[in-house]
Amino acid sequence: MERQGTPSEHGYYFPAEFVPQEQVWLAWPERPDNWRESAKPAQHAFTQVATAISQHTKVCVAVSPNQYLTAALMLPEGIELVEMPLNDAWMRDIGPTVVMDDQGDRRGISWQFNAWGGAVDGLYAPWNDDDQVAAAICDHLGLDYYRAPFVLEGGAIHTDGEGTLYTTEECLLSAGRNPHLSKTEIEACLADYLSISKVIWLPDGLFNDETNGHVDNLLHVIAPGEVVLSWCDDPDDPQYAISRRALDVLESSTDAKGRRIRVHKLPIPGPLYLTQEEAAGIEPSGGMKREAGERLGGSYANFLMCNKKVFLPLLDSACDQQAMDILQAALPDYQIIGIPTREVLLGGGNIHCITQQIPGALASKQG
Repeated sequence: MERQGTPSEHGYYFPAEFVPQEQVWLAWPERPDNWRESAKPAQHAFTQVATAISQHTKVCVAVSPNQYLTAALMLPEGIELVEMPLNDAWMRDIGPTVVMDDQGDRRGISWQFNAWGGAVDGLYAPWNDDDQVAAAICDHLGLDYYRAPFVLEGGAIHTDGEGTLYTTEECLLSAGRNPHLSKTEIEACLADYLSISKVIWLPDGLFNDETNGHVDNLLHVIAPGEVVLSWCDDPDDPQYAISRRALDVLESSTDAKGRRIRVHKLPIPGPLYLTQEEAAGIEPSGGMKREAGERLGGSYANFLMCNKKVFLPLLDSACDQQAMDILQAALPDYQIIGIPTREVLLGGGNIHCITQQIPGALASKQG
């Protein structure tokens, strides 16, 4: 049921990804203008991700009616399929952001979704089915939800669960989202809906990220006052300056609790590029650039934390192990599970982008 008012008014806050989770949602890919070969390779990759998570946590997959049988045949038993209309498969951005109160009661937020930029620079149209997914999932779960009066995506925000929100100016101040709102007004909206008290604005997202620089491709909050940051040591790479500007902000900031922020540098893979063969299998699109030689927004920061597991994209055999080792050292009590996900990357994101967690009802602020 849709609720009036705001989560903040009612005592609900945005919990961190590292609190206990009840389940994880994905959506089934099918767009032939985003996923090559009518999404068959992507469907295999999504199946691998869903299967890996389902071995530890309940998984639900939203699937359009015409893909239901395909998904049912490919996904293992135990994964719940929920039929609903979809435009594409980016569950982080179209699914609900679930907030909770200090008693562990949960409610959802349905952000306004316009395909990362609407008429200005959106990636596809129409997007009306995707805009209804968050409410449909809340109804399925029996969660009340709020309909936010502004455009936002789940991949554009990260939190420590203790009042700090991380985002990028490139994304939240982009012309295609909320041009009628100032930076200060956007901060106020975030406070109303997520009960955060401090926003740490990073200038830019990952180089060539077509979402206008979602923070989840650049950075991941792994503990209160602790993040991993996509890093590049090649001065000739455009990512080099982006990462250093982000580090400057992080090192000169304190979080909502006054802590200095500890930063773990996570090297980017590649750089990686769309091959001729891969590009040939994608149908032309008005909004999405899918040309041979296009640089892909590859990032190891685009992982999912779920119940003491990290589900990490494997993207480059030259540095996959280094990424796993860095995360294992930073998260010694976590199991790091690597999954080959180049096919997900070809569509414009990775494991964090295609998942949305539902925190457990008894999760506390401390996790």
